[in-house]
Amino acid sequence: MDRLTATDHDVVRQALDATGLGAFAERRVAELSGGERQRVLLARALAQQPRMLVLDEPTNHLDIRHQLDILELVRDLGITVVAALHGLDLAARYADTVVVLDAGSVVGHGTPADVLTVDLIRDVFGVAAEIGPAGKGTLRITTGPLLTHAR
Repeated sequence: MDRLTATDHDVVRQALDATGLGAFAERRVAELSGGERQRVLLARALAQQPRMLVLDEPTNHLDIRHQLDILELVRDLGITVVAALHGLDLAARYADTVVVLDAGSVVGHGTPADVLTVDLIRDVFGVAAEIGPAGKGTLRITTGPLLTHAR
């Protein structure tokens, strides 16, 4: 017996379509790639129609196109999202507020423009960085090379 209502099925279908998985609805999760599984996890969360999302590396296992798709989708939900991101360029582009941790301590908190500085990136991550405008009020962050004297 199906415990889901027609509305439930519609919500699930919308979540699958929003994450680009509509065509995969009948496939078993074990048959999906790592990136597709990552999007299934997000679709599952979206189907619950949350007022807030907590995401741990939502772009992990995704190619760049799907990383951008997912982050734009999440941004456009209009809800509070707390996400752990390791891509500084993605955090700078999509986050309203960033928190940078170093060894479990907060070393930066604020807008990406205020927090993601050349000095902070050097001190926390041990890499050189170039930072510039990327349009639409966002930053472009290019990192490298490794700094041998850091850390």
